[in-house]
Amino acid sequence: MDVVRELPMPLLVELVNGWGRVPRERAGGRPRAAVDELLRDHDLPATLPGALDDDELERVADLVHPVFAGADPGSRARLVTALLTAAQVRPVLTAGDSGLGASWEVHDPGQALLAAAAVTLRSELAAREPERLGTCDARGCADVFVDTSPAARRRFCSVTCQNRERVAAFRRRRAAHGH
Repeated sequence: MDVVRELPMPLLVELVNGWGRVPRERAGGRPRAAVDELLRDHDLPATLPGALDDDELERVADLVHPVFAGADPGSRARLVTALLTAAQVRPVLTAGDSGLGASWEVHDPGQALLAAAAVTLRSELAAREPERLGTCDARGCADVFVDTSPAARRRFCSVTCQNRERVAAFRRRRAAHGH
């Protein structure tokens, strides 16, 4: 039995964008992200590094992408619940030097990455509005993001995609008016 903890949300976003089939195919077949790039600057739970082979990274990214692309809070809740069930993760209470702490246990170490992703999404969706998770609206992009803006109106994964779409819309308007 392994204990897993939440992943940093930026790591989960990097995982989905760098290894998920949908984002990579929509971007014209970009290659998978390098694992060392994915892990750089992230303090991973001790159970994960051994579980990070190419097939597992892609499998988990593909399972997580639909949560970001979910149409409504109910579907996102069902998807995350299904991930928690698939990973067979269960909450546990552990005793440590600083008292009791909540953590998550997974019986199969091969499910550690999926379990960590699932508990991360559970926590994120419980703490924020579900609409804060999204996929890029730009053509040719299906990257995911977490909207931390005050207005909660983010539609693009990056400024690059946002600018590309603005330029394309400007050109379409000009063409429609015969310029």
